[in-house]
Amino acid sequence: MADDSKMQIMRQVQQEAAMQNARMLVEKLNEHCFERCVPKPGTSLSSGEEGCFKSCMEKYMSAWNTVSKQYVARIQRESASGGLSL
Repeated sequence: MADDSKMQIMRQVQQEAAMQNARMLVEKLNEHCFERCVPKPGTSLSSGEEGCFKSCMEKYMSAWNTVSKQYVARIQRESASGGLSL
């Protein structure tokens, strides 16, 4: 039973870390893309600003996914070889 509780706590910590990463991603995405695409904020976005914002978000998400996949692959390789070094 102790192993069950331990695994449950580990899953909860992993879920909380994933949520924090998602919040950080959205925050950085908004900050970076808004600064880049909306030089003079107004009451609404122009079509050019919307296009810029969409393109920026897609590039940022693509880069985030690439980095995340590489990081996970590295962690898996290192934990399989027994030498995890972050």
